[in-house]
Amino acid sequence: MEALILAGGLGTRLSKVVKDLPKPMAPVNGKPFLYYLFIWLKRYDVSSIVISAGYKHETIIDYFGDSFYDIPVKYAVENKPMGTGGAVINSLKYISSDNILIINGDTWFPIDLNEFYSRHVRHNHIFTIALKRMFDLSRYGSVKTEGHNITGFIEKKTLREGLINGGIYLVKRNFFKSVQFADVFSLEKDLLVREAGNSILKGIIFDAPFIDIGVPEDYTRAGTVVSDE
Repeated sequence: MEALILAGGLGTRLSKVVKDLPKPMAPVNGKPFLYYLFIWLKRYDVSSIVISAGYKHETIIDYFGDSFYDIPVKYAVENKPMGTGGAVINSLKYISSDNILIINGDTWFPIDLNEFYSRHVRHNHIFTIALKRMFDLSRYGSVKTEGHNITGFIEKKTLREGLINGGIYLVKRNFFKSVQFADVFSLEKDLLVREAGNSILKGIIFDAPFIDIGVPEDYTRAGTVVSDE
């Protein structure tokens, strides 16, 4: 399994507490947040990690180099902001697997990747999203489902309970051949919204802890949730 981590975020909302760093390199308990994602991936059969990086990408390259605990690390550098969708397309040249694990570099959602991968492959899904049930959706958009089918995405609103996109995907590589957007586009706001309701997008609910460090309140409490054990 090859993993692609989207780590090009500027961290605008964190600028008051995290300066001059890519958002995934924000320090948590003395280590970059990205370090904890690597530790989590190391527990599974991940053969290589590709990091899509843009802003201050040298910071990431200098820290991780070309391997992490013998897992090869490659870098797809954006010369200009490409959005999360453009970043994925730009990274495909470094990935050969039929199914690609894509992870947002600013979210902590340590699901069981063996279960996620097994269900994705066993049911021959094209695009599977890890979902998390939340009980306060005021800071997140929500996901509408019918069974395992994802039928829509709702912008942030005050809801007491619902499902959110956990920022972890398994996608058949061939799917991206059908993507017809400009070089710069959003995976979430453009591609996923377009595909919702046509039986391509599937969701699997996991009960792992969830943190989005792009939200200042979550970043503040990340040190009590994120773990390298």
